[in-house]
Amino acid sequence: MQDSDEQSRGLLQSQAHIWSHIFSFINSMTLKCAIELQIPDIINRHGTPMLLSELVEALSISKEKSNFLYRLMRMLVHSGFFVKQSVSITRGSDEEEEGYLLAPASKLFLKEDPLCMRPFVLAMLDPILMDPWQHMSKWFQNDDINSFQTTHGKMVWDFTFQEPVLNKLFNEAMATDARLVSQVLLKHYGGVFEGIDSIVDVGGGTGNLAKSIAEAFPNISCISFDLPHVVKGLDGSKNLTYVGGDMFEAIPKANAVMMKWILHDWNDEECIKILVRCKEAILSKDNGGKLIIMDMVVINDEPDNKTLETQLQYDMLMMTTVAGKERTEKEWAKLFSDAGFSNYKITPVLGLRSIIEVYP
Repeated sequence: MQDSDEQSRGLLQSQAHIWSHIFSFINSMTLKCAIELQIPDIINRHGTPMLLSELVEALSISKEKSNFLYRLMRMLVHSGFFVKQSVSITRGSDEEEEGYLLAPASKLFLKEDPLCMRPFVLAMLDPILMDPWQHMSKWFQNDDINSFQTTHGKMVWDFTFQEPVLNKLFNEAMATDARLVSQVLLKHYGGVFEGIDSIVDVGGGTGNLAKSIAEAFPNISCISFDLPHVVKGLDGSKNLTYVGGDMFEAIPKANAVMMKWILHDWNDEECIKILVRCKEAILSKDNGGKLIIMDMVVINDEPDNKTLETQLQYDMLMMTTVAGKERTEKEWAKLFSDAGFSNYKITPVLGLRSIIEVYP
């Protein structure tokens, strides 16, 4: 009888585990809904715990939707994006109602915040980037580079270039990430730039990271290097220059080369080509000459399950959307060796990502 009970409990637990995986997309979609409705901004402007009735009124939605909104907010509270606080309905009354406040994570969705992750959420959950997940099994059975190509007939960079709204969201998302990383990097780990008199940020986009470094270190000559159409018309400063080109062909020479979230977009063969160009661009081994990479280093036995899960999710994203991957230290080490570098140092200080210093 006991064995039968344990078997039944095991079956029900397995069923619940499967359900959790099936419906995990709901976490993403409820968050997207809240951002599109601008709920974080509305609650922030309110200034005090916001009653459901006040939120309904501020959203200008039908009162018939009140209960549906309550259920949406209940899910988002459970997910850690909002918190509930009891509020007295009338002064001197013991009657209370629950009001909503921002949780720390939802503060990153405020439009006025320079670190706002709103564009990142909307870009990653755009149907164009979501559809390839529906075709993964089909991709495994054909010769396409990735599931995005199977779905849309083109590689993601070619496709999004023709989709101005998504392209704008993506560029804004990368700019926001650069601002967040530079804020943490320069505040706590600025020592990585000690002894450097010039640096080139490869794939630097509109130059947010290079701009932050240029402002923090006036003695460092900074170059933001990206494709010509990306840097066209951008104005530099006394120690910041924008240069257009192709990292597979040549990279502007500097004392140090930097890449943030670039190599995970490419396969091993392409990464080696990029790394060789980086090595050629480093002026000297002396005086701080090095390559600075900001990217993930996957630890397969990572004790923090949420960290590992998110890194593995990113790896699946790279597999499905581009041609790259998230790499373990062993995989990184092989790339560096194959590209002719002599040594490296990994410092895991950027959340899911690490600073990797690679030496010629």
